[in-house]
Amino acid sequence: MKPFKLHYIFDPLCGWCYAAEPLLAVAQANSAFELVLHGGWLMRGQRIAPAMRAHIASADRRIEQLTGQPFGEGYLNGLLQDPETVLDSRPPITAILAAGSLGVDPFAMQRSIQHAHYEQGLRVSELDTLAGLATTLGIDSNAFLSAFSQQSKVVMGHIDESLRLLEAAGGGGFPTLLLETGAGMKRLDLAGYYGKPDQWRAFLAASV
Repeated sequence: MKPFKLHYIFDPLCGWCYAAEPLLAVAQANSAFELVLHGGWLMRGQRIAPAMRAHIASADRRIEQLTGQPFGEGYLNGLLQDPETVLDSRPPITAILAAGSLGVDPFAMQRSIQHAHYEQGLRVSELDTLAGLATTLGIDSNAFLSAFSQQSKVVMGHIDESLRLLEAAGGGGFPTLLLETGAGMKRLDLAGYYGKPDQWRAFLAASV
């Protein structure tokens, strides 16, 4: 059992959570930390209006400059430009919970969803897409669909708990990372380490 928990409050369709993905991968690789995912609900079934598209595109350019995280043509010139695109975080959060319930690393499912969205431009708010991603992680399709159905009954409770945790931590939105020790919860700075995985690794080692 790992001695410390890192509580990651995220949204799978949040660009800055995609920016933080390499840092979370570093944290997960550290044997001192157990990574616990808490999905929020940033996107609630809305289509991409022009003002929202401009805001997302601006943030994406900044994220790519800071971190080198890739944004593919299928996303930039497909999904993001399609006025019929619907963004809803609840299905991918449900899929992450379903993967975890089947013994698959939830962070692996979350990363798969993010890369499908931002690199391939896949519609990760749709169940068929999520089921396909699950199979790439070795999950039987029927088992995933059954688990997804079960987790659909509890996902709003999970989201509510995530938002309560975020509020208790002082808010600040997604992503938020909290270190749990015997002394309680401590927020860790992610934004200062975007694109700096080596410095982040050293910071984590010095945090415990």
